[in-house]
Amino acid sequence: MKIAITMPPLPFRIKTRVIYADTDAGGVVYHAAYLRFFESARTEMIRHWNYSYRDMVEKGLILPVTESYLRYKAPALYDDLLITETALVEVKKVSCRFNYRILRAAENAGERLLVQGFTTHACVGAQGRLRPFPAEFVRLLEQIIRSQNEK
Repeated sequence: MKIAITMPPLPFRIKTRVIYADTDAGGVVYHAAYLRFFESARTEMIRHWNYSYRDMVEKGLILPVTESYLRYKAPALYDDLLITETALVEVKKVSCRFNYRILRAAENAGERLLVQGFTTHACVGAQGRLRPFPAEFVRLLEQIIRSQNEK
């Protein structure tokens, strides 16, 4: 099964240096560490828009991951400089989806795609039940989607 991971023209980008704790004994990034890179980029993207997960938690909401997908193309190694691209690609009444690409930054060779994937999140209240996104958060998410597609 092949899943297409599309990115808009202007995804949010952050840089991360691979630390030793992210790798196995061979210096290769452990497969689950990429989900942490996804989360870091997603969190920073939301913060870039002057909102935070803390703001949601204070309103009694959390966004647990309900689905994740990763497609590994090449390994990241200890001390690599990575670029994680994040894009909010879908907003529904009680869920949203982010797409990601992780690239190795190289001075002379350009960027190389290492991993691509997505995470889907549900909007749940403090009791663990699905809740619609608050109107203010929907407006923010729609603004993010619009900005990613502007040229």
